Amino acid sequence: MNMSQMGRYLFLAGVVVAVAAGLLSLNIPHLATILAVAGVVVGFLNVSGAESRTFLIAGIAFLATAGALNGLAAQLGAGSQMAAVSANLAAFAAPAVLIVALKSLLSTAGD
Repeated sequence: MNMSQMGRYLFLAGVVVAVAAGLLSLNIPHLATILAVAGVVVGFLNVSGAESRTFLIAGIAFLATAGALNGLAAQLGAGSQMAAVSANLAAFAAPAVLIVALKSLLSTAGD
């Protein structure tokens, strides 16, 4: 298994764990830390130069709307579970977005 495949599997695993833990109200110790570390690894392994722009736009859009989704979910009666899913996904996505942004900045500065 090469690094790119491992990054893909880790990305999928992170999303599945984040969503499942939020929907099932699982109380996993240090879940946010685990998701953040997985996000850092995904940022290093999974996103290459060609995908960076798309990943950054999607990641920033998600992180910017995560709070609004919590408010909408509360009005629909699914507030606590949706807030947990959103917080878990943000804990996973934010470090990955940060790593990809830093890699893009360093690449641009080097050109």
